[in-house]
Amino acid sequence: MTTQKRTARMSKIDAGKMTDAQKKAAAELASGPRGEVRGPFNVLLRSPELMSPVQKVGEYLRFRCRLDRRIAEMATLIAARHWTQVYEWSAHHPLALKAGLKPEIAEAIADGRRPTGMAKDEEVVYDLLTEVLQNKSVSDATYARGIEQFGEQNLVDIVAIAGYYALLGMLMNVARTQLPEGKEPGMPHFPD
Repeated sequence: MTTQKRTARMSKIDAGKMTDAQKKAAAELASGPRGEVRGPFNVLLRSPELMSPVQKVGEYLRFRCRLDRRIAEMATLIAARHWTQVYEWSAHHPLALKAGLKPEIAEAIADGRRPTGMAKDEEVVYDLLTEVLQNKSVSDATYARGIEQFGEQNLVDIVAIAGYYALLGMLMNVARTQLPEGKEPGMPHFPD
């Protein structure tokens, strides 16, 4: 079976064609830690009033929340795998490895397998997010392990990471956001 490359539905908006609200939202995002509008923000720019608060949530989760970056990036990879979102995977896989996630753990997540050899905090985040993404909630036992390992604020932030990247993943899947030139998907594409 051959994989056919799909055409992007929502590509970058030319600056000369942006509305004033789009220009303002793009300038706000570009002035922050991301430095430019790309990927999911090219899609969100179609709704600049939505993009501004959403990107601030992402800015908190990516750059300011108290979670260990290894755990935050692992949570991002779990969400990317769940939504088969190759742009997110491509952007966050190197960040996860740089933050200390073992390559074999990332590879198992990419393959849709439960990783072996996880640290305790990695097992807890894997179980928590896998359960919530599959079951739409978590059992009392999983919740208790999450609270014991991370505390309430970090547990909320972990679930919020999965939710935030679910939103971006759905938007980019609908828009058929393309990988940057020269980038490879990095994980199998399960649903077609």
